[in-house]
Amino acid sequence: MITLIPAIDIIGGRCVRLTKGDYATEKVYADDPAEVARHMETLGFRRLHVVDLDGARSKHVVNVDVLRRITQETRLIVDFGGGVKTEQDLRLAFDAGAAMVTVGSIAVTEPERVLGWLQEFGPERLVLGADVRDGRISINGWKEESQQQLLPFLEQYMAAGMKHVLCTEISKDGMLQGPATPLYQQIMSAFPACQLIASGGVSCIDDIRQLNDAGIPAVVFGKAIYEGRIDLPQLLQEFPQGLKLKVES
Repeated sequence: MITLIPAIDIIGGRCVRLTKGDYATEKVYADDPAEVARHMETLGFRRLHVVDLDGARSKHVVNVDVLRRITQETRLIVDFGGGVKTEQDLRLAFDAGAAMVTVGSIAVTEPERVLGWLQEFGPERLVLGADVRDGRISINGWKEESQQQLLPFLEQYMAAGMKHVLCTEISKDGMLQGPATPLYQQIMSAFPACQLIASGGVSCIDDIRQLNDAGIPAVVFGKAIYEGRIDLPQLLQEFPQGLKLKVES
């Protein structure tokens, strides 16, 4: 059964959403991300994806205090990303209570550093971020396009022991037009052991059913929640998430 992971994106300490990663499209949904996180836990979610959009733009972790509040005020298993460029950023996120940290741009620009972190912290604590546009990996808050093709990029990390991959199809992000299911199926076909987290485009429960039927292990979604497109109690009744507790460091 697919794991459901609601997303909280943060700018200026508030819960926001962007469209296709464009900061000019910022829409504020809540002033207190920790309150949103508590509500998600109350509904029955056990995982949470937290993105520091200020950090992604600034190239260093910014909203660590918000992360700390979320992890102190809930028992959610939080994976955190956005602006993690150095070991100091990584440890800052872990010290603030993140169970897992997503590394994206740095995995493209400095793979040896990330492979070292993989060895030091282990595959259960790192998530490889793969943000894709036209088949290539985008970096630095999706403002720059690398020359890295998706599958070769994943191959080097999967071969080194990476397990968790968060893949966002940028053209789908925030569009509420359905997920890039064929792309995720392609990844799962190439790497059957991958604990893939699909991201981008989820607009309704049927989209999540589609991903589940396709064998995708997990999905991140946010805008469909905040726009009222998904009946969350109904979703959690259909896909109950169990009683997993926070991962211990």
